[in-house]
Amino acid sequence: MSIKKGDFIEIDYTGTVKDTGKVFDTTDEKTAKENGMDEKANYKPVVLVVGEGHLIKGLDHFVEGKETGQDYTAEIKAEDAFGKKSAKLLKLIPMKTFRDQKIQPFPGLDINVDGMFGIVRSVSGGRVIVDFNHPLASHDLEYRFKVNRLVTDKKEQVEALLKLFDIKFKEAKVEEEKANIAAETNLPKELTDKLEEDIKRLVALKEVVIKKQ
Repeated sequence: MSIKKGDFIEIDYTGTVKDTGKVFDTTDEKTAKENGMDEKANYKPVVLVVGEGHLIKGLDHFVEGKETGQDYTAEIKAEDAFGKKSAKLLKLIPMKTFRDQKIQPFPGLDINVDGMFGIVRSVSGGRVIVDFNHPLASHDLEYRFKVNRLVTDKKEQVEALLKLFDIKFKEAKVEEEKANIAAETNLPKELTDKLEEDIKRLVALKEVVIKKQ
């Protein structure tokens, strides 16, 4: 069956940097171990929605029209992956900012500045240049992937979205056209409203209620 925008799919994939062959992302535990990736991460197929930006743009588009159960290779240009490097994302930060946080910057150091992740590129006197471009910016990528199946069960769809949005929940019940979700913590109303609308739209439900149990 051909995959179309709006479909929930279960997908396995491995992403590599095209010019080096380095694996930077995978759902396969064996591949992760062979490439020295985080052993604590949970490597397994991902359930997501096609066309909703749950995959990088180039792969999201490439998946459309493909068949379940088939192996594919997609070559993704940098502009359809993590974009081109931008000089605007090279920032000059005073050394005092680091000293105030008791950080000794050095080239290659990963840092978080006001919620933005970057890499220190150079340290000279009282000035530090930090690169806030994505580490894979300006790189063409290659993905090997297989769509295992279409996910049509609405409860599984709801649970998949909660996991994608990183929402901790105790239970998700779907009866007829309504979903009741028991969250583990109280969520801000603005976030709850947005989640409820997104789940309602993507799963084609008439009502979604998220409450802390």
